[in-house]
Amino acid sequence: MEKNKTSYINLNNARENEQIAVMQKIADENHCPFCPENLMLYHKQDILIDGQYWLATYNQWPYHHTKHHLLIIYKEHATHLADLADGAGSELFHIVKQLEQQFAFEGGGLALRFGDTDFSAGTVNHLHVQLIVPDAMAKDFEPVRVKLGLQWERRK
Repeated sequence: MEKNKTSYINLNNARENEQIAVMQKIADENHCPFCPENLMLYHKQDILIDGQYWLATYNQWPYHHTKHHLLIIYKEHATHLADLADGAGSELFHIVKQLEQQFAFEGGGLALRFGDTDFSAGTVNHLHVQLIVPDAMAKDFEPVRVKLGLQWERRK
């Protein structure tokens, strides 16, 4: 396994210095930061919705140029879509609808990564959805970029 990758996190995909420091502590502990028993050890944001299968919270390290960047985290440890319970998809979209109404989003997108973090470009190897609303009215606005896959230099 790569030096910067464990079965739960992939530091190669981290973006922010604070995020890297926190993720290194998680790597040292070798536990999943998104499993419910570990989430609040490192995640300092409020839980907005706590459903049967998913919980919604703010992203602790939002992408640049976002007005809202929320995480919807599967409550059981899972890494592939095949791992989801039968009712999980329905609840996911119900939560997205609730958040859209609560925050009156003008528009945005969902990013759902799964599987090996070298392919998904995720930092945490636990199913979660990113709900992203760009800050399109900001003076310095640029489109929000979501990465998939590993960098070319690391593939060689």
